[in-house]
Amino acid sequence: MTKIASSPETGTTVDTTGVADEDLEPQFKPLTAEQAQAWRQQNPVSSPWRVLWLQLGVGVLLALLTGLFTGQWSLAASVAWGGVAVIIPAVVFVRALSRQMRRTQPGAALVGLFVWELVKIVLTVALLLVAPKVISDLSWFALVAGFVVTMKVYWLAMALGWMQRKSKPTIF
Repeated sequence: MTKIASSPETGTTVDTTGVADEDLEPQFKPLTAEQAQAWRQQNPVSSPWRVLWLQLGVGVLLALLTGLFTGQWSLAASVAWGGVAVIIPAVVFVRALSRQMRRTQPGAALVGLFVWELVKIVLTVALLLVAPKVISDLSWFALVAGFVVTMKVYWLAMALGWMQRKSKPTIF
């Protein structure tokens, strides 16, 4: 058990080991303009648009490969619609969040994040529900495969280093 004593002369609180609270907390020192610029260069902002382009490329490639290998373009259309059900809501979400980042009130930005995430989920479900009306010979298995593969591109982007803040160049 640690006993804490207060020193009325200095106004600091000292524990039984004799270390003041002010020594436990690091001192805040603001960065100079040069230090801030150096920090920004070492920690560049990663763009979510790069991930969306990668998702689009993987979705299109998967649909083309499905059509070429199976010869069934309705299967390729199902795979493509699975990718569309991921990409379109993600584009709406990223676009909305890029506008939300300009807000100065953190509470409003947080509410906006939750609202746009809900919009993304509703739009994804709506695109999946409308799939049988859009694709005449729909294969749910192919649609789910296209959906899952396109969704998992986030892992590929992380492996390529596209979602990390670092100054070293990535593969692409």
